[in-house]
Amino acid sequence: MRNEAARLRWERRTQIPLLLLALVFGVAYAVPIVATGADSWVVRLCSAVEWAVWLAFGVDYAVRLVLAEQRWQFVRRHPLALAAVALPLLQPLRLLRLVSALLLVGQRARMASQVQLTTYVAGTCAGLLMFGSLAVLEVERGAPGSTIQSLGDAVWWSFTTMTTVGYGDTAPTTGLGRVLAVGLMLSGIALLGTVTANIAAWFIARFDRTDDEAQRQTEALVQLTAEVGLLRAEVAALSADHRSHTLKARTTCGESGAHVPEG
Repeated sequence: MRNEAARLRWERRTQIPLLLLALVFGVAYAVPIVATGADSWVVRLCSAVEWAVWLAFGVDYAVRLVLAEQRWQFVRRHPLALAAVALPLLQPLRLLRLVSALLLVGQRARMASQVQLTTYVAGTCAGLLMFGSLAVLEVERGAPGSTIQSLGDAVWWSFTTMTTVGYGDTAPTTGLGRVLAVGLMLSGIALLGTVTANIAAWFIARFDRTDDEAQRQTEALVQLTAEVGLLRAEVAALSADHRSHTLKARTTCGESGAHVPEG
């Protein structure tokens, strides 16, 4: 239990720093793709930053694994995190490091209780759009017959692919580009479905709250009406007792010849 508490503390403390490192990774990944004429030292620096961020996520996974009470169960419950840590070691491609970073960020963001679903989904959509555009541009630019040769083309393609519109004016021609397209399509369908379900649940919750409030008001009115009825009955009973007492006093005083005042 002590190790489990330490693991939870570690996850809470490292959540924000790791998300910030993921943003740094995004910048380092984007610079060599967008700035094609960048100096070689800039490219090497960006590559070093990418590996450093991946190493930070790897250390985070290792610490969480060490602090877990049941390590094998921890590995079984977090297969994507393990795959994301091991993926760049299989083949040191920048695209694999991108997939690794996205998987690791998604794992940590889902564990954050303070992250609301809508915010998480919106951030995921923006991240997929940005990284999908950069990844397909890196793969497709310069390929024979490719229609995705600029960042604008890549962003437009990502929009139409995520929303499953598919105008057909831009499309990947390489095998890896088509794999990216499949992943982006499936992710877009899942995320848009989540957004639709979340909006519907929000409206239902609002209607339920409105119905509950109306029911509480109705119950309060019924209770208030009942209390008013009881008060009226008590007032009527007191008034009847007072009249009876007054009539009895007049009768007694009349027999004795005394004067009984009105009221």
